[in-house]
Amino acid sequence: MLRLLALCSVLVAPLLCSRRADAAPFDPADTGWEGCSSFLQILRNTIGPSNVVATSTLAWSDLKPEDALIVLHPVQPINPEELSAFLKSGGRVAVLDDFGAADENLKRFQIERIAPPSRPARALRNNPALAIAEPVSDVAAGLVVGVHPIVANVSQVVTNHPSTLTHPNLTPVLRIAARGEPDAVLAVAGKVGSGRLFVLSDSSIVINQMLRYPGNRALVASLAQYLVEDDKDVGRRQGRIFVVANQFQESGAFGGQSGFARSIGATLRDLGRLLADTHRAGVPSHVAFGIGAIGALATLLWLTLSAARAYRRAPPRFARAAPLVAQGGVAGRAAVLAAPSTHRALALLELKSALEEVTASRLGLDLPVSAPTLIEAVRRSGALDEPGLKAMKQMLFTMGMVETSVAAGKPIRVRERDLKAAAAQVHDIIDSVDQRGSSRTAQQGS
Repeated sequence: MLRLLALCSVLVAPLLCSRRADAAPFDPADTGWEGCSSFLQILRNTIGPSNVVATSTLAWSDLKPEDALIVLHPVQPINPEELSAFLKSGGRVAVLDDFGAADENLKRFQIERIAPPSRPARALRNNPALAIAEPVSDVAAGLVVGVHPIVANVSQVVTNHPSTLTHPNLTPVLRIAARGEPDAVLAVAGKVGSGRLFVLSDSSIVINQMLRYPGNRALVASLAQYLVEDDKDVGRRQGRIFVVANQFQESGAFGGQSGFARSIGATLRDLGRLLADTHRAGVPSHVAFGIGAIGALATLLWLTLSAARAYRRAPPRFARAAPLVAQGGVAGRAAVLAAPSTHRALALLELKSALEEVTASRLGLDLPVSAPTLIEAVRRSGALDEPGLKAMKQMLFTMGMVETSVAAGKPIRVRERDLKAAAAQVHDIIDSVDQRGSSRTAQQGS
């Protein structure tokens, strides 16, 4: 049995741990046309290979205020408390997303995604899905004073099925000019606390296929410099750029500190995200296969243990002893009354019957005997004094009420302590009748 369990465990473990090795779009390690290996290489060529960290686990405790974070097409929202704390302390964040799950985070900064123009003024091969975006010029006092530093060396950017943005305060960086409809903003930038936030509503701009266009490559290089350049107020930063894409995990807390409420909130968000993903895409195939294998293993184990179990031989029915409750006489009746399922009212009525029969027998009364007759006979016998007779009368009255309720099919509740008190009282009355009543009756007869 142990060898069988070990073998099944070895077979099931790879099924639970294995995952598909197919690269998803926007994967920084993918060299295919929709991967982002060229994007990562441009970042490293711009600020140094050791200063760019591509990871699938965003450890907030590893980030410092001088670092930067690039979030590329996330499929789940980022922890909003940690993101806000990072920005307010001086961190810099770039979100490149068009149809991913960044909406929840962008709304916290009053950024909303909207549909792009249906008739862009300029488009590659006249395809509206490949609209060409251009830098937005800053205007002061009616004069053009320049463009944002991110697009200072960019003349145009080729998009790929983009969305566009609206924001009341941040600075527009790139726009898509339109014919017969308002122009649309493709990218915005601005300060959040002591940090910087850059949002580009087209993550496909940085895939390998789209980085063959000079303007797209220049935008990536300028973005890298913008995220790590020195701050006039703080001074030299010398930070790193962390890159996460698609599905990634989050751990720790920025600055190494996290309150209880923040931890609970993050756990609830992760659970809700897991349930939503499961509802949308179903249980992953390897998990479902592993659960099925575990179920089959448990069934096999149960069948094996059941088949190998030794059962005690049961004697034939005709040779078995009759249960006590099935027997007649005093023993069977006592077993029935003592059974846990028997209502206590029946035991109380048994005490009433015993009191009437024994007392009537001792005092020479004919059965059936009424309660007043029984009390009067006990009083004449001198077996009980006045308090004892009063207690006996009260007990017989209670027993009469219980008997009436049982006859009506609705027995009243009898507590265990009341049943024990009645039994003790019946024994005392019978003993008194035996000791005092019988002797007095004999004396009167002589």
